[in-house]
Amino acid sequence: MSPSALRLLLLAAGTTLLAGCNGVSAFDPALHGPFHVPTNHAGDPTLGGIRRVVVLPVCGGTVASAETTALLDPVIVAALQGENRFEVVSLTREESLRRFRVPEVSSASALPHGFLTRLKEDFAADAVLFVDLTVFNPYRPLSVGLRAKLAAIDGTRLVWTFDNVFAADDPAVANSVRRHFLTGDRGGVPVDLTPGVLQSPARFTGYAAAAMFATLPPVAAPLAAAGAR
Repeated sequence: MSPSALRLLLLAAGTTLLAGCNGVSAFDPALHGPFHVPTNHAGDPTLGGIRRVVVLPVCGGTVASAETTALLDPVIVAALQGENRFEVVSLTREESLRRFRVPEVSSASALPHGFLTRLKEDFAADAVLFVDLTVFNPYRPLSVGLRAKLAAIDGTRLVWTFDNVFAADDPAVANSVRRHFLTGDRGGVPVDLTPGVLQSPARFTGYAAAAMFATLPPVAAPLAAAGAR
């Protein structure tokens, strides 16, 4: 066997070994898709100077218990902070109850009296983010529906809206969930444990929140678009 052929053989063996250690096949749909792309969202071209946003507790309404939504609050906040679009101020359920006499506020309900004014005065915020659970099935196949609205604190406009359902029995969603954790949240684990995220309501919601917040308007217009004007 020639030296070049031997090198190719060793390279192929090494690649196979690494693939086995990673636990991810080269033909795994988590690497190649199809992938889910949320479609039901709209927003301004840019955030338009929004620097600080108050994030309200997740509103479960009749979809999920108070205990469940309280567990999802840090999941939503972590996903939003991962986008690094603005400073995030998290309003806890206790603070909401003390200030407004309700532990959570829905984007589809009437706001407590003086709500926006109080948030602006207390937090010097530019906008407020509402997040509602519209669907929540914590059993296989998992499904999570998220509705969100980013509203200017002065009440003049909605900067961004989102309303989508993520269902684990949709192959494109399942692929996207696994890809999300393969590429960004493996914690140094050398084997593929991502099938387990399709059985974890919190981690599945973490993916859904990350996919949702990825559709937020950019901080500023792309250079090419800005130069074209």
